[in-house]
Amino acid sequence: MSAHQVLVFVVAIGLLLGSALALGQLARRLGMPAVVGELCVGVLLGPSVLGHLAPGVSAWLLPPDPSQMHLIDAVGQLGVLLLVGVTGINVDLKLLRRRAGTTAWVGASALLLPLACGVAIGFVLPLELMADGTDRTAFAMFVGVALSVSAIPVIAKTLLEMRLLYRDIGQLIIGTSTIDDIVGWLLLSVVSAMATVGMRADQMLLSVGFVVGALVFCFVVARPVGALLRLSVRSKEPGVVVAVTVLLLLAFAAGTQALGMEAILGALLGGVVIGSSTWLDRERLAALQTFVMAVLAPVFFATAGLRMDLTALRHPAVLVPAVLVLVTAILAKFAGAYIGARLARLGHWDAVALGAGLNARGVIVVVMAIVGLQLGVLTTAMYTIVVLVAIITSLLVPPMLRIAVRHIEVTDEEAAREFEFRLAGRETGEPPSQPAAAA
Repeated sequence: MSAHQVLVFVVAIGLLLGSALALGQLARRLGMPAVVGELCVGVLLGPSVLGHLAPGVSAWLLPPDPSQMHLIDAVGQLGVLLLVGVTGINVDLKLLRRRAGTTAWVGASALLLPLACGVAIGFVLPLELMADGTDRTAFAMFVGVALSVSAIPVIAKTLLEMRLLYRDIGQLIIGTSTIDDIVGWLLLSVVSAMATVGMRADQMLLSVGFVVGALVFCFVVARPVGALLRLSVRSKEPGVVVAVTVLLLLAFAAGTQALGMEAILGALLGGVVIGSSTWLDRERLAALQTFVMAVLAPVFFATAGLRMDLTALRHPAVLVPAVLVLVTAILAKFAGAYIGARLARLGHWDAVALGAGLNARGVIVVVMAIVGLQLGVLTTAMYTIVVLVAIITSLLVPPMLRIAVRHIEVTDEEAAREFEFRLAGRETGEPPSQPAAAA
């Protein structure tokens, strides 16, 4: 790295973090979680606003050199891995096992309906949105997969900020989104294979085998992980527990990445394994969550919109398909989750909360859009549409979720879980005596 590259990198990270902090606090003052403001940072500093108003400043701050952007992406990637890992640590496995039927019903319905609607839309979108030489079926499948997944990082930060992760509905949202994302990454690998070498049964079986293998591996290594955590808690230095936890999360993330799946999935599974250990010192991990939530995660969310160009929406040929895709994405996901929840005999407002929470596409879809762009399936205009869906759906989740949870009473079990979280230093915000107001 040259001296100039170091300077640009430091200034860019500082500007992203400062802007995320400012807009995050503004969002809080407006009654929304900070993640709403953080997601808007990339739109303001990217080609959509700053690149249009001050192209010279934008070119210096975010140069077209890919290596410079990769430095920023690396910081954001570390942030999202640790954020998802911390979320996994907070997952209540006992509740998810007890509600396995509900999670399965909601997960299947919330995945299949938007997938079917997305594929249908992919077959009717204009040819101009497809890259040259792209097979229409592969393009339609890609659109369907992009609309079917949820964004665990956005959902996790929203639930943490709204103090809903201790609620049963929050745990169900995390559990269901995990199922959807596992299937979503599996489908993405299939679609990617279709776009490159065509549909092959061996490729599909291999992808399914990798997912099953990753889940089995988590059960096998549970005891060794517990042994490492037991050694770390013997140290009087609180940093040892934090370092060992981060090391384990990165190891799980590297494992799934090596298998051709997303590292985010590994970080989540690793967090669940760590959180289920009796040797986890939750109090010492408070420092890790504070740093991740206050520094790394905001930078990650701020980078989400840096590659999208909203000026393309001034053309009707892009704007009309964008509106069609956006409306379909919101309604199909909400309807799928609501129908699945009602089939599982959940109440109306629980079903509404699930439909709202699972609607966040967030940066998972951004990653998928980048893959589609790199594979030559999407044009720049279609990439912008997909990223626009990711950001707008993420912005809509907090107000929709807030309305729904106001009608869901806090149970004694939820109150006990919240007390445990706060006692361990893992929750911030208003005291437990005001759950309805916080929600």
